[in-house]
Amino acid sequence: MTLRSRLTIWYTGVLIVVLFIFGIVVYLVLSASLTRQVEDTLQRTGDDILRASQFRIGGIPLSAIQLELDLTANVFVQVYNYEKTLLQQTMNFPETGHPFDSEALNTTVPIFSTIVLNESRLRVLTLPVLNEANGEVVGYLQLAESMATVDGARELLVFILLGGGLIAIGVAAFVGWISAGSALRPIGQVTKSALQITQADDLSRRVKHTGPQYDEVGQMVTAFNDTLERLENLFQTQRRFLQDVSHELRTPLTAIRGNIDLIRRMGKADKISLDAVTGEVDRMTRMVNDLLLLVQAETGKLPLAQDIVELDTLMLEVFQQAKILSNGQVKVSIGQEDQVRVIGDRDRLKQVMLNLVANALEHTDQNGTVTLSLARIEDHARFTVSDTGEGIAKNELAHIFERFYRVDPARRRKDRGGAGLGLSIAYWITRSHRGRLEVASQPGMGSTFSVWLPLIDGV
Repeated sequence: MTLRSRLTIWYTGVLIVVLFIFGIVVYLVLSASLTRQVEDTLQRTGDDILRASQFRIGGIPLSAIQLELDLTANVFVQVYNYEKTLLQQTMNFPETGHPFDSEALNTTVPIFSTIVLNESRLRVLTLPVLNEANGEVVGYLQLAESMATVDGARELLVFILLGGGLIAIGVAAFVGWISAGSALRPIGQVTKSALQITQADDLSRRVKHTGPQYDEVGQMVTAFNDTLERLENLFQTQRRFLQDVSHELRTPLTAIRGNIDLIRRMGKADKISLDAVTGEVDRMTRMVNDLLLLVQAETGKLPLAQDIVELDTLMLEVFQQAKILSNGQVKVSIGQEDQVRVIGDRDRLKQVMLNLVANALEHTDQNGTVTLSLARIEDHARFTVSDTGEGIAKNELAHIFERFYRVDPARRRKDRGGAGLGLSIAYWITRSHRGRLEVASQPGMGSTFSVWLPLIDGV
């Protein structure tokens, strides 16, 4: 059974229950109200008769009663003495000599009852007639009124409730079917789009929604489209990642294959060829290790030590290594240096600093300058690496921390260049330390990379 059918059945079922309960309540209230009106008429007529009539004790019928009985056209009245002998009755009642309710002639208090006489339902009020002197019962006054009006109103009400209920249920079922179809149509579109995407393997498609954007369906469509966009970006990143890995591995593998062929032709392994093979193997090993490190960092599974790290001491170590890496071609200097301590993994933080320094040296021409600085800013430490290199275009800043991304569109490396993973590794290690990595750059004006790390309790 479809969801549309189930919703329609639920709507209709709930309406049936509501109409059933409503009908019962209306029927009972109206029936009680009409019956109460009949009882009020009987009570009022009986009181008027007793008030206007004069009785004599001893079983002698009273002439005053007949006058009052003639004034009650819609009410049937009978008068009985203590021995339950009929004394008088109204002329509008066809039967004579039979009490309306014989069982009620023993009562000492007013009592209502319902009887069926000649296939007609009557509501009967039995009133005991008391002796004013001693309060003894000297006779009975029975009044009856036909329930035909009440029964007719009940039958009409039942007909109206049943007929109106069936019409309401039919209309509700139809409207529910149409409304459910209209409400579920976007879901069908989402399902259709998902099937098309699966069959066509095209994540660029989106679900179109013409209704309100902020209702439940609109939010669902928006969330689905956002998911599609993210999946598309992930697949594009994966595709680019595979292409980059293939590109990066092709060069060393080609070099290794060439040197192996050379060794095979020469019939012996010379030192130059073996060193070249070893160098390429080492480079591929570093690349694989870097990729493993990135995967661990991105998934939050990167093992990190939680030690107290003095960043100023660490920066001095990186400064000494940076001078060695520069080979005297680029000036490396220290700018501001504050004493700051953070909680983290010393080796990983040193790797971040070295990666930033290596990146700055790679993009700084000879006689350029790379400056390392460390400052305390409120409750954070800021380590910066500034260079006087070619800078980064504004449209490339958003991609600078992506894997294998290089600013150089020709993808040419300098001799000291890496595989394009250094900045991405620095970014994720910094995030794993609850910090952030920022970059500010202008073409021809150099670049500044800033690592922000929380201090130990703000100290």
